[in-house]
Amino acid sequence: MMAHSSEPISVSEATAAYLARQAEREAAVPPAYQRLRVPPFPTPADAAAWQARRPDVLQKVLRSLGDLPPRPSPAGARLISRERRDGYSVESVALDNGVDGTVTALLLIPDHLQATAPAVLWLHSSTPDKTQILAPDTNGGSTPLGEALVRAGYVVLAPDAYWHGDRVGTGPAGALETGRAEQESLFKLHLWFGRTLWGMFVRDDQVALDYLCSRPEVDAERIGATGMSMGSTRAWWLAAVDERVTATVAIACLTRYQNLIAHGELRQHGIYYFVSGLLQHFDVEAVLALIAPRPFLALTGELDAGSPADGVRELAALVGAVYAAIGAAERFRSILYPETGHTVTPQMRAELLAWFDRWLAPKSAHGSSERPREQVSRPAAIIDSGGSGA
Repeated sequence: MMAHSSEPISVSEATAAYLARQAEREAAVPPAYQRLRVPPFPTPADAAAWQARRPDVLQKVLRSLGDLPPRPSPAGARLISRERRDGYSVESVALDNGVDGTVTALLLIPDHLQATAPAVLWLHSSTPDKTQILAPDTNGGSTPLGEALVRAGYVVLAPDAYWHGDRVGTGPAGALETGRAEQESLFKLHLWFGRTLWGMFVRDDQVALDYLCSRPEVDAERIGATGMSMGSTRAWWLAAVDERVTATVAIACLTRYQNLIAHGELRQHGIYYFVSGLLQHFDVEAVLALIAPRPFLALTGELDAGSPADGVRELAALVGAVYAAIGAAERFRSILYPETGHTVTPQMRAELLAWFDRWLAPKSAHGSSERPREQVSRPAAIIDSGGSGA
């Protein structure tokens, strides 16, 4: 049996170990997969060129999601419960998705609003559910992220995704299946109907966005979307296909698919994550380009196997070039954090709050501007691609 050292592993040793594992997996990838090539995504010459080309890109991206049913009106939303907390209220709501059940969600509303407020749609990752928005010691801080946002003047909506939270055991086999089994049954069923499970994820998040825009407390012109891991991918896909998202912050899971294949890391993502036919046309840079010129911030750990750093750098260059070409360079940033894996750090949380504060211009409950308490510090080692910062 190998002896385990009691000495803590150093940061540099952690990086070396990660790179060694990465090289080992790369070496095992068969040449046919290493040689896979996806059509390039050329940078538009200027804003006019992008506006002319964007509709075709959008149609191809939407087609990759499958044939999604029309969404129902948010008027059918039901209030399940309301709870008063210090400075805000929490509503539990159920939103009919018009296909296979309800999207359960938590809505956080600041007290004493004097005008419509900006809002944040927070999308959970694959491990927790909507309730993490109110959990302390998560999302890079001791204070629940929902409280940090609501005290800064935002209305916050946190919906459950399929097979999470109150939606566990509501798939094709009911309570007989949960977790991966429920996920796989949903994937199979929706494929039969000509749509991807990821497309239904995006559609459910649009159902949540419909509801958020319908709330009288919300300024529908100032809505942010964010999440970590699966939630990150939900946020940037939603922003790409729905221009009602004003600003986006994606933490982890900024993944270029070609690079994921070359590193032998398709295993890092569940079956829910995949779409149909996208790589026949282009890679993720095209999806992200659809967000432009709306503000987009990506925060990624350099040691995150699900988001290979070389792919993150390529996305930063390609997407940054689109933003620059249309005169919106300051609205895009991609930060790679060295010695950081698949996580949310306090610094990432500070960047998130500062980005939304900059682009959504929140006000406190009494109408005055309120900056987030967390201050952003940027060590020189961080690789920052994009505009001038928050």
